[in-house]
Amino acid sequence: MVSRRSALFMGGAGGVAMAGAGAWLGNVAAQPAGAPVAQGAIGGLTTAPPYAPSGRRPKNRRATWSQQFQASHGWTPGGTGTASAEANDKTQFVRGTQAVRVTTNGTGKQSYIRKSGMTAMNLTGKMIRLLFRVEDVTDLAKMVFYVGSGGLQNFFSWTFHTHSKTSANYVQSGEWVTVHLQWADVTSATGSYTISASGKPSTTTGFTDMSFAVYDSAGGPVTYRLQAVEVVPDTSGVFPKGAVSITFDDSHKSIHDLARPVMDSFGFPGTVYNIADAIGTGSFLTVDQMRSMQNYSGWEMAGHSYANAVHTASYPKLTAEQADDDFRKLREWLVSNGFTSEHFAYPHGAFQKTTDGVPVDLIASRHFTTARSIISETIESIAPANPYRLKSLTGITDGTGIGGTALSKLTAAGGKLDRCVNNGDWLILCLHKIVTGAPATSTEIGTAGLTTLMKAIDERDIPVVTVAEAMEYYT
Repeated sequence: MVSRRSALFMGGAGGVAMAGAGAWLGNVAAQPAGAPVAQGAIGGLTTAPPYAPSGRRPKNRRATWSQQFQASHGWTPGGTGTASAEANDKTQFVRGTQAVRVTTNGTGKQSYIRKSGMTAMNLTGKMIRLLFRVEDVTDLAKMVFYVGSGGLQNFFSWTFHTHSKTSANYVQSGEWVTVHLQWADVTSATGSYTISASGKPSTTTGFTDMSFAVYDSAGGPVTYRLQAVEVVPDTSGVFPKGAVSITFDDSHKSIHDLARPVMDSFGFPGTVYNIADAIGTGSFLTVDQMRSMQNYSGWEMAGHSYANAVHTASYPKLTAEQADDDFRKLREWLVSNGFTSEHFAYPHGAFQKTTDGVPVDLIASRHFTTARSIISETIESIAPANPYRLKSLTGITDGTGIGGTALSKLTAAGGKLDRCVNNGDWLILCLHKIVTGAPATSTEIGTAGLTTLMKAIDERDIPVVTVAEAMEYYT
């Protein structure tokens, strides 16, 4: 059984060129006061890597509509959760001469910046791009964006960030953050608006109202700034039915022995994020198996860490110099063994700061073209808002009572695959080990479950691309 996958996607898995300057820089450029980051360098790391990324950063898609919150913008801060606000704040901004600043009151209630009664807007084939900053995320609970009509009596909403006290967060303190909101991610509908059983919104046009809302945790106030709300072309302009990337972490031998035969039968490639230290040992892939998958099935052999001990600990447990050294050794190992991918996945999804205060994703940008997380509040887009925090859905399993993400959340009506094909997005899936029987942990999926997943993708005619192939669409 071979899918209808275009010959365009049957090429190799090498590093690719991308055009333009990146909006992702807004997520990592501004550091909190006092952070020990050297001027003109990343954490004092001044020596150029021997294999720096050859791909250029993703271009910042031109907006078809843009509100940058300069003079006379007409948006109003408010809400029962607001303590104070300045609609024309000139103390912190990255565009023009000002942004909007709001401080919540620590009650856990909604604080917002909104505008109603605008000229009706058509968002068909579009996504919303937000640019904002949270000064200190300690007491941040969640962030929501609304589009609607009738003074927001009718609206769709996206809960685009729910803050974690333990895991890596897409939104971090003192950073200007870019977020993309696609129709595949819409969370809920109110009033005359509805979302179908297959995840499709009842309308994508006629919107006159927008609201950017922040909720604190009721543990203390949160200060946030809004710099831009924009409308840009969405992923459906490149992939009308969306696209899926099937990625595997940790170099398990079962990827070659069990996953590859299933995926070969559909003509689907995968991206493997490898631990160099583990290759050729125990139950892990060999170099020959990696080359075979790359050269004969179009798979991509990407990076996860050089040292197994680093993978176990994760990069935030290291100094910036130690992390940079592991990244360097990983790229050298990949290149010296004939693997040309410039793509990376963080062990445990962790890209927070090193022990000496340098963001791990900044260090990753010295060596790789993208870096994948395991954040899945919203699904990824083309172009991604931040290629060094690529979002993915992890823990996918056909087991029961073991946690993780149930396979049915992808394959059932209205699940992630339906939303992908009906609305268009870039759905990145993160798998680990494949087993022949019933999975015992959330990092395992059975061959039966993997086959079900591949059939569901194939039946919807969703293109399957490696991460490198997806990034080609910047050129």
